[in-house]
This record gives sequence, structure tokens and C-alpha cells, in this order.
Amino acid sequence: MSSETTGASYAAAGVDIEAGDRAVELMKEWVKKTQRPEVLGGLGGFAGLFDASALKRFERPLLASATDGVGTKVDIARQLGVYDTIGHDLVAMVMDDIVVCGAEPLFMTDYICVGKVHPERVAAIVKGIAEGCVLAGCALVGGETAEHPGLLGPDDFDVAGAGTGVVEADRLLGADRIRKGDTVIAMAASGLHSNGYSLVRHVLLNQAGLALDAQIEEFGRTLGEELLEPTKIYSLDCLALTRTTEVHAFSHITGGGLAANLARVIPDALHAVVDRSTWTPAPVFDLVGKTGQVERLELEKTLNMGVGMIAIVPEESTDVALTTLADRGVEAWVAGEITDRGDHATGAEMVGDYAA
Repeated sequence: MSSETTGASYAAAGVDIEAGDRAVELMKEWVKKTQRPEVLGGLGGFAGLFDASALKRFERPLLASATDGVGTKVDIARQLGVYDTIGHDLVAMVMDDIVVCGAEPLFMTDYICVGKVHPERVAAIVKGIAEGCVLAGCALVGGETAEHPGLLGPDDFDVAGAGTGVVEADRLLGADRIRKGDTVIAMAASGLHSNGYSLVRHVLLNQAGLALDAQIEEFGRTLGEELLEPTKIYSLDCLALTRTTEVHAFSHITGGGLAANLARVIPDALHAVVDRSTWTPAPVFDLVGKTGQVERLELEKTLNMGVGMIAIVPEESTDVALTTLADRGVEAWVAGEITDRGDHATGAEMVGDYAA
């Protein structure tokens, strides 16, 4: 019998450092595609570096920051084994919050937590994040991949991120700019985006027992493909609007729905009225509502109902705003207006019925 004993090790506990190193090597080419001139150094340092002297072009630069995740949409990606789109969702959730105040996205960091590091899988997630950063115009300056065996299953994962942007102080957008008579412009969502998936999964997968590979006639594709449709990234479209015409405010339609998110940017004395008859929600919203017998107000509190971003502009800027968005391939329309608050308890409401 050998007198040697084998002690505990990190690998024996389930953490594979070599796999983590392999994942970093695989993701480097994708991170490189996001680089801006202000980024210093490369992937692998303890901190990402961004040359702040670039902000000297601003008279009074205000830094905007946001952090978010993707929620239970990651479970759909896990079940389907599709990992290269969820990163788009992450960037959208972070950077489209930042652009709401008129800020230019600068850089982002990510956090990927896994039960077991599969290098190709982690690299695919980062690929999606990097592609999203390109669409948002920001750099991916760093991140962290953490392996949590025993806490997460071997195929489980989650993602989160944080971003930073900058806006000139006198160009900061928000409630103080909004005036009675302003136009509410809606920008179409690409689908469910990244909110409400706990309800969607409960209704469609648990209650109705639908399979992710089921072909849904109304979608023209499988249920899984519909549910994994990446969240649209509006950052550069919103910035283009601020350059071509006057914009008073934006609202990113995420958790809480359209009315609640729009109310966040409406001043106390004013009220936003959104007319449902100006658009028809995509079939996925109807499927969730009818399958789960979900009341309309509950749907509207949970899902975006087909609107991913709102722009509030002066009435005289409406045509230019719509033309700018159309030229950029963004479906947009006049969805409402700003009125006096009157007796309304909240800053925004939806009226009418959706167009058939």
C-alpha cells in the first residue's frame, strides 16, 4: 500500500482552471472586435482601462451607468443549447437604459456564472455580448467567468453586465424637458425582449406543455426560436435621433411594461396618453394571453406588448424623427401625446384597443 495520500484540490471540488483559460483564449477575437480608440491594454488584465482624456471634448461630461441581467430567458438558451444570442439581450438591457438620458455608450463589463466551464459555450456567450457591444457602439473592456460547482448544475449559467456612458450636461434628457403637446413615438420591439419570461415559461411550457421545438404557425418558426429572438438594441438609433432633431426624453420599455416605464420620465404636472389602436402586438403576446388566460392589464404590466423604446419629441420634430428612424430600418409610429396630468394618479396610461 502506498504511503502517499491525495489531498483535496480545486479541480476535485469541480473547478477547472485550465478550461477557464481555454475559454479566455477562445473569446479574445470577439472582444477585440468591440475595441474603441480609448481602450487601453487587452483581455486578461485585472481591470479594463479606458482613456478618460477622451472626455475632454465635453464641457461638463456626466457619466451614466447601469447594470442588469437577462433573467430566466437564459433557461430557454440552456434548454436549446443556443448560447450566441443571449449576449445581445444583455447588452440591450444595459446600454438601452444608459441611452435613455441621451448618453453615448462607452464601455461594458460582463459577468458569466456557470456550473461547469465549457470553453466553447462560454466563448459563444461572449461572442454574443461582443456583437451586441458593436451594435451599441461600446467597447467590451473586461469581464469575469465564475465556475460554481455544487451551486449550479453542470449546464446551468447566468449572465449579468454593467455599462458606462457619457452625456454633455446641457444635453441631458429627461422629465424636465417634456412639454404639453409633445409627441410620443413608439419603436417596435423585436419580440418579447428579456422581460416576463417567468410568466411566459409558466404559461407556455409548464401549463400548456408546449415543446420548444414545436412549429408555431403564427410565428412561422419554432416556439424556441421565437422565445430566443434577441432583444433589439436601440442605442445608436436613439443617438441618431438626438443628432437630427430635438428629443426631450426616451423610455426603455422593460420590466413593468409600457405605461409604468413611460411614467418614470413624465413630470408631475403632465400625463402621457398612449393609444393601443396605433399598433398590433406580435402573435407571441396573444399566444401568452390566450393560453394562460392572462388579463390584458396583467400582460401589459409584464410584457412590452410590441414596443421596446419610446421617444418623446416636440410636435414639430415628429416628421424628422420618424424619417430618421425609418432610414435606419427602425419601425416607428406616433403612439400618443403628452397632456395635462389632471386627475390622473399616474404619469402614463394606455387607451383604446389594439389594432386587429
